[in-house]
Amino acid sequence: MELAAEQARKSQCQKAHCGAVIIKDGEAIGQGFNSPAGNEPARCKDTHTIPENNKHDITCCMHAEVRAIHDAQKNQPEKLVGASIYFMRTDDEGKQTFAGVPYCTICSKEALDAGLSEFVLWHKDGITVYNTKEYNDLSYQYFKDSNLWALK
Repeated sequence: MELAAEQARKSQCQKAHCGAVIIKDGEAIGQGFNSPAGNEPARCKDTHTIPENNKHDITCCMHAEVRAIHDAQKNQPEKLVGASIYFMRTDDEGKQTFAGVPYCTICSKEALDAGLSEFVLWHKDGITVYNTKEYNDLSYQYFKDSNLWALK
């Protein structure tokens, strides 16, 4: 989790600092942090038009999990299948903060497509390991329950 936190501390996003690391057989094979293009400090334009309960793209950043998957695909694609992705969020001072419930179908679909086996999050109760399909199902349910179906 500390490796994912180190990634999150690199983020220049002004909304959230997120990091992800993909681990296979004890080795980090991919890593990334959420960031606008070029990692320039940025806040998305027109965020007032995005519903508050939309967790998917409330910032203009590439998601940390997607960057970590792309990093592994470039450098060690043969190790992706069966690997685990660790996600961490930090506050503005760089301290680790708890993750919310699974909610991002963007990242869950990418993880399923890449063949990752687990999503690992830090909750108030401790570390929680989700089977990737379970994480995707929970994210899909969150999206469905949040009334975002009505957006056109």
